Amino acid sequence: MTYTPENATASSSGRITLPVYSMLALTVIGIAVAVYVARGSYTGQPLCVFGVPMSYFGFIYYLYMFVLAARLASDPFSKSLRFRAVLYAGAGAASSLYFMYLQLGFIREMCSYCLISAITSFLLLFAAIWHFQATHHLGVTGSQQSGHSANARVNEY
Repeated sequence: MTYTPENATASSSGRITLPVYSMLALTVIGIAVAVYVARGSYTGQPLCVFGVPMSYFGFIYYLYMFVLAARLASDPFSKSLRFRAVLYAGAGAASSLYFMYLQLGFIREMCSYCLISAITSFLLLFAAIWHFQATHHLGVTGSQQSGHSANARVNEY
């Protein structure tokens, strides 16, 4: 199935929903995994950086991405938000790739929760790119629609 921007828009509002809602769902999964690991609910030894468990960094990353995705849901055509979503999702995927390399190359053990987080990070990157491409093709039309809806809300008050 090929993706068309019309498939991801909500009725007549012109808002891109599917990629953003995918990002929101993926961040919730990432937050749940990070909280589970941070609470020590598994038997492995946590990896620490500067004395702080990596799961705390993961929690902060996924929480930030959740807020960013929520902001994208309200303003899907913002160039700054779209760029940051791809940039930070890419940084998260690159970090996950590096940690997987460390686990396989040096520790020689694989953490299943780290694997779930890595898969989630890569899917989050794909969803951010999907949203970026979908809104890039609608950029002029979308920013005009976004501006009209914002002006209408201001004029209502």
